[in-house]
Amino acid sequence: MTILRTTLLSLLAAIPLAASVAACSPLMAINALSSGSASQVTRGLAYGPLPRQKLDVYAPKIRTGPVPVVVFFYGGNWTTGERADYAFVGQALAARGYLAVIADYRLYPDVHYPEILQDTARAVAWAAMESGRHGGDPARLFVMGHSAGAYNAAMLALDASLLARHGMRPHDLRGWIGLAGPYDFLPIENTTTRPVFFYPDTPASSQPIHHVTAEAPPTLLIAPLPGRDKLVNPQRNTGGLAMALRAHQRPVTETYFDKVSHTTLLASLASPLHMLAPTLDAVSAFIDANSKTHNAGMPQGTSMQESSAMRQHSATAQRPATAQSNTTRAAARPATYDKTPAP
Repeated sequence: MTILRTTLLSLLAAIPLAASVAACSPLMAINALSSGSASQVTRGLAYGPLPRQKLDVYAPKIRTGPVPVVVFFYGGNWTTGERADYAFVGQALAARGYLAVIADYRLYPDVHYPEILQDTARAVAWAAMESGRHGGDPARLFVMGHSAGAYNAAMLALDASLLARHGMRPHDLRGWIGLAGPYDFLPIENTTTRPVFFYPDTPASSQPIHHVTAEAPPTLLIAPLPGRDKLVNPQRNTGGLAMALRAHQRPVTETYFDKVSHTTLLASLASPLHMLAPTLDAVSAFIDANSKTHNAGMPQGTSMQESSAMRQHSATAQRPATAQSNTTRAAARPATYDKTPAP
């Protein structure tokens, strides 16, 4: 949290009007400077019976019909985080026309792996069952996360056992989006992370890279250029997972931005910090491309993000094309949202 605070406050200091909120936490400051005028917010909806099993929904104020649904999980090393701190993410996604679901989940030391993931699976099941009440289209469902939250999203998209409890499968997702995520991090070096995963007895099955199969949904992986992320190695994690997905001929877009760090990559979603990187443009392009009726199996390797802004900010050397699926994705099967107490 110290790194996050130092990095974001140094950025906010350069923004007019930021001085008036400098006494706030960096995330609160970003939220205060971000515009929420395009969204309607419903807060504190329960997806389970426990205090941390709640979520907020950000819906576009203007929509002509059901819109794609994005369930977002924040980072914090599986030990910290509050959904209210990430309002700027919900506002950014709603401004682009999506229904954003920002979910809390139980954290260490209250729970360990895999209970954390059981919460996130339950939140996605809630979105599949309940998002239609808020203007969302559950047949166009995506999961997204940053850092530890990107790990959560990866596991939901790749480990079929997590969604199976709710009558769902990874193929029910139109796609998933990982921002600077750890997908292959054994042996665990971070001393804060170790007890979350029972290190040194961490099971290999805890690593997303070991769950890649030919059933993986379309993937968008975004990270800082190698060398700019001091917390998660982009080459091993983003690059390695992209390579594994391609080995199974799964559609994956791998994008690196050169002016962001681990923390400012997420901050670039906020309206006052868009100049750092076109992260929101990349996310929007991926969601739009995979929301089309006949497009769930379409590759996202080279054509989706070839705008001038992307070329200015990202490294595109590692974007090989992938084979296009000849099958049309069926609508998501009805989920059985589990309302029983968590294990």
